[in-house]
Amino acid sequence: MWFTSVLPQLGRTEMILNCLSPRFSRTFLVDYHFEMVQRLKFCIYDIDNDTSDLSNHDFLGELECTLGQIVSSRQMTRQLLLKDKRLAGQGTITIYAEEVTDTRVVEMEVSARCLDRKFLWWSDPFLEFYKKTETAWQLAHRTEVVYSNCNPTWRPFRISLRRLCEGHVESPMKVDCYDHRENGTHVFIGSFTATLTEMLPGTNASPAEFQCLNPKKMKKMNYKNSGVICIKRCQVEKEFSFLDYIMGGCQINFTIAVDFTGSNGDPTSPQSLHYINPEGYNEYLNAIWAVGNVIQDYDSNKMFPVFGFGAQVPPSWQVSHEFPVNFNPSDPFCSGIEGVVRAYQSCLPQVKLWGPTNFSPIINHVACFARQAQYQNTASQYFVLLILTDGVISDMDLTRAAIVEASRLPMSIIILGVGGADFSAMEFLDSNDKLLQASSGEVAARDIVQFVPFRQFHGNGMALAQSVLAELPDQLASFFNSSKQKPPNVLTEPGLS
Repeated sequence: MWFTSVLPQLGRTEMILNCLSPRFSRTFLVDYHFEMVQRLKFCIYDIDNDTSDLSNHDFLGELECTLGQIVSSRQMTRQLLLKDKRLAGQGTITIYAEEVTDTRVVEMEVSARCLDRKFLWWSDPFLEFYKKTETAWQLAHRTEVVYSNCNPTWRPFRISLRRLCEGHVESPMKVDCYDHRENGTHVFIGSFTATLTEMLPGTNASPAEFQCLNPKKMKKMNYKNSGVICIKRCQVEKEFSFLDYIMGGCQINFTIAVDFTGSNGDPTSPQSLHYINPEGYNEYLNAIWAVGNVIQDYDSNKMFPVFGFGAQVPPSWQVSHEFPVNFNPSDPFCSGIEGVVRAYQSCLPQVKLWGPTNFSPIINHVACFARQAQYQNTASQYFVLLILTDGVISDMDLTRAAIVEASRLPMSIIILGVGGADFSAMEFLDSNDKLLQASSGEVAARDIVQFVPFRQFHGNGMALAQSVLAELPDQLASFFNSSKQKPPNVLTEPGLS
C-alpha cells in the first residue's frame, strides 16, 4: 500500500504475499494540525516485480480523505475507488488513528524451542503480536520468517508501547505463531496470551516463557504444547523525539556538495543546468535556496561547508571530487545560504566541468567528522550531507560501501536530483523497501539516504523542502535512541508506569 499527501509520498507499507484481505503492521506518523485541511491518499497496488516504480504494478484502488476525518472516526472504513471514481469492486480499506503522546518503547528479543514441524522435518516460523482493542484483536507487529528452524531466534525489535498495548502494561496481548507459506496460506502453530508485565524478566532476571498452544490439539491425550515461546529480553524505556534532541542541544551540521561534472552542459549555454539565467537562477540555485532556508534554522552559527565534485580545479587542473567551492581547504565554510549562493556563483566560472560522477569521496569526507563526533557518545552532533547532482553515479560499488559504513554513524544523506536524467541508481540507494547492501555483502544498519527529483515539484520550493527533509527527523531520533544516547540536556528518564 502506498500512502501519500497530495504530492510527496509519505511511506509504503510492507508487502503481504498472496492475500486479498491483508493486515499491514507498518504505521505512519503524521503531524496533526486542527487548523489545516490535511488531504491524504491511500493507494493499493498488487506488486508484480522488484521495481519500486508503481507504474509497473497493478493499481487496485484508492481512498482520498482528510486526516481530520480519520482522527474524528479513529477507525474509518471506506470503499476503494478507481481513478475515474467508480467503485473498485467490493474492496474496502480500514484506517486506524491514535494520538502518540506516550513516547515509551519496548525492546524485545524472542526465541522459541520445540515448535511443531509443519513440513517434513521443519517449520518456517514467524510471530504476530496483537493488542486488545474495544472490539477486536489488532495486529501490532509481525516478525520476520526464520526458515527451516523449529528452535528459532527472531531479530530484536523496537516498538512503541502504545502501538504494542495501548500504553497499558497490564492489558492482554495475543501472540500467534505461524508456519510461513509462499502462497499466503500460513499454517497456524499455536498462540498464547499475556500482559507486558508478565513478559518482563522476573526478580532473578530469568526470561519469561509461555506455552504455545493450538486449541485444536488440546483434546488429544498426550498433548502438552506446540512449542515454547521465550521472551529472551524485554525492556521498557523512554524514546526521545527529534524535538527532544534539537531542544536538548543537539546540533545538525549540514554539508552541501554540488555536481560540477561535464554532463551538466557548458555553463555559458542556456541549455546547461549550471546556466544562470537573467533573473539570477538555475535549478541548482533554486534547490539550494529552497532546502537551505529550512536547514539553516537548525545550525546555530549558520556556517556551511560547501564542496564541489567532478571538475578540473585550478591551478593544477586535476579532477577533484571534494574541493571547497571557496577554494579554501582550511576554511571551506560559507556564511548562511546567501554565502553558499555567492560561493557557488563565484566558483562556477573558475573550474572546468569534467567527470566522472563519484560520490564516495564526499560521503567518506563527511563520515570522518561524524565518526569523530560518535566517539564523544553525547548525542550533541548529527551530520547531514546534501548532494545536488544531475545524473548517473560512476563509482556505485564504492558509494554503496561508503553509505553502508556511514549508516552506523550519526549521519544522513540527502540526494537531490537536478535535471531530467535517469535517476534509477539514486532510487536504488534510497532503500525504502530493504536495507542497502554493499558488494561485499555487508548490509546497512539503517536507511540513511533520501532521494528526491527536483523537477517533480515544478518550482514549489516549500513542497520540495518538505519532501527533501521528510525522513531526517526520524533518522536522527532513531539513531540516537538505538544507541541509547539521551539529549545532552535531558537528565531524567521515566520508569515503567
